Amino acid sequence: MSEIWSAAYTAKKGDVVLYMWRKHEGTPIGAAPRPVLFLVHGSSFSGPSGFDLAVPGHDDYSLMDAFARRGYDVWTVDHEGYGRSGWREGYRATIKDGVDDLRAAMAVVREQTGLESCFFYGQSSGALRLASFAAACPESCARIVLDAFVWTGEGAPTLIERRRKLDQWTGSNARPVNRAFYHSIFNRDLPGTSDPAVPDALADAELKLCDKVPTGTYAEMCANLPTVDPLDVVCPTLILRGEHDGIATEEDLYAFFTRLPNTDKQFSIIEGQAHVSPLGLNRRRFWHVMDGFLKMPARRDPYLREDRDKIEARRRAGGRA
Repeated sequence: MSEIWSAAYTAKKGDVVLYMWRKHEGTPIGAAPRPVLFLVHGSSFSGPSGFDLAVPGHDDYSLMDAFARRGYDVWTVDHEGYGRSGWREGYRATIKDGVDDLRAAMAVVREQTGLESCFFYGQSSGALRLASFAAACPESCARIVLDAFVWTGEGAPTLIERRRKLDQWTGSNARPVNRAFYHSIFNRDLPGTSDPAVPDALADAELKLCDKVPTGTYAEMCANLPTVDPLDVVCPTLILRGEHDGIATEEDLYAFFTRLPNTDKQFSIIEGQAHVSPLGLNRRRFWHVMDGFLKMPARRDPYLREDRDKIEARRRAGGRA
């Protein structure tokens, strides 16, 4: 088994520098690129901390390592205001801002790999960023995985509770984070679905970098949902949900799922999981479902072109030109 190779890059979004992290089994060979899997983080911690976490006493919490071992060229970016990326004064980091970050990051991926289209995974508000990016840049998205996603937010326990602090999220561009906050992420849905060592490992990684994060996605998830129309997401899509995740109801997610115009789509509920699938006790089940979707064999039947035309027909029927 080859060693995992890693490297840091930077992307430019105007004057803002965005930090990128890449992992690959063995040194990348430009002439034979592996498929790129790009990971999009959520509202409360940066890409490498969440997707490449080292947990004392464990060797299998890095989602980046797990998928590098499965044959992918794995990348992530710290959105503006997070981790090692820049943060302009007064900047809130909205969902739309996240789309701009991903555009800047994809320019680096294309330069380094030569690939125009990639696989993407987004977690929590990262799934909202990703869905909006897929709608804006369909040519960049071969397949996408939306994990811990929310559409309208109707009836979502986590958002009902979070809306009580809406004035706080809209009154400032930053919110504080500390060790107790990182513990709350893993205890708010169903305690016992993650290892007790994980919140402290995540806090150790993040608190070295920051003590606050932007409020933009929190405010939007409380007040501005929906942020994307499913009719605009035309690429193959997997919607993943932890059984105990309070960020959205099954009904909300299924309503979004049924409106996706591409019938190459899957909806999967991971039993025994809560909100943060990559860091849960049952993360290997999540890996299995996601890897299977991304490695779906190409179609061999003669109706592919006809089905692509049906996507546009469904969009027109739903009011999209």
